[in-house]
Amino acid sequence: MTELHTILAWIVMVGNGLAGGWALAAHFQSWLRHRSLWVFTAIVQVAVVIQVTIGAFLLSREGVEAPQFHVFYGFVALISVGLIYSYRHQLKDWIYALYGGGGLFLMGLAIRAFTLTG
Repeated sequence: MTELHTILAWIVMVGNGLAGGWALAAHFQSWLRHRSLWVFTAIVQVAVVIQVTIGAFLLSREGVEAPQFHVFYGFVALISVGLIYSYRHQLKDWIYALYGGGGLFLMGLAIRAFTLTG
């Protein structure tokens, strides 16, 4: 399970970085606005939820110890996914910028959490 958590960490880091960059570019270039952007974004943001769930399982059931800030960044990422999703209607005109910045923010959280375990 620990190995799955590590593999998924890379998916969360790289995937959210790519999705964020794509969405931010789509904010400025309309030809980048495809349904596939939203499918990809949904996949990598669901990966965040799965990642945090696996991490919580490792902490509670497997007795794995992690730095406190590693856990903190995981829960901040989970809350951020919810906040990004909840603001999609209020920021309809800025949806690509919202998901662009949000994806890059999630990538940054994942990188920081990952470096704390190294």
